[in-house]
Amino acid sequence: VEAALAQAAVVVNCAAYTNVDKAEEQPEVARAVNAEAVGVLGRLARQRGTYVVHISTDFVFDGKGDRPYVETDTPRPLNVYGDSKWKGELALQASGCDHAILRVEWSYGRHGVHFIAKLLERAHTGVDLKVVDDQIGAPTWTADAARAILCLLRGRHTGLYHFASGGFVSRYDMARFVLQAFDLQNRISPCSSETFPMKAVRPKNSRFNTAKIQPLLDHPIRDWQTALSEFLSHGGLTPTPQ
Repeated sequence: VEAALAQAAVVVNCAAYTNVDKAEEQPEVARAVNAEAVGVLGRLARQRGTYVVHISTDFVFDGKGDRPYVETDTPRPLNVYGDSKWKGELALQASGCDHAILRVEWSYGRHGVHFIAKLLERAHTGVDLKVVDDQIGAPTWTADAARAILCLLRGRHTGLYHFASGGFVSRYDMARFVLQAFDLQNRISPCSSETFPMKAVRPKNSRFNTAKIQPLLDHPIRDWQTALSEFLSHGGLTPTPQ
């Protein structure tokens, strides 16, 4: 980390252990990457006077609230991954370096493993689909998150911020939106989270209030439908939209 910082004017820390279920089996590894390493980064950045933007997650919350989360809400993570990310936030704050923490949610992009890519992989086989309808959030394109990060960098803004696309949707309705965009005819039905028990419990309410970051951005936050439609048309995923 020290060698990487030697030539850095600023740091955007996207590194993380993000396999939520495997983190339950490897808590020490998850905490080393998501918490301890972030503290090391912060201490070295403070020594060099390097500004850091650190990416965090909606999984720091338990999802039991009935409104969008604001930055002053107390984290109560439900799983090892969420706890490790929260501990990383605390470690960075304690380091004393100049930093901004950007929590994002339900992210998707051209690369990496995410809900949309997995959905299309299954849908392309023609199977019937069941998708949970009790998890609510805002699908957020990494391209939009990157633009928000640039605004933080240019202004060297410090503090904790929530960022997500505008509006909210269930995983089920998001899946229907994607299938319709590609004119895929799979039968899709809603179900509860309990239908698919997983090693790590997911928060059901992942909604963010983004009022704090909006004045720092050079553009209005656009709604999830607009961003997702653009991504599905030009994001490089298959099958190609009709």
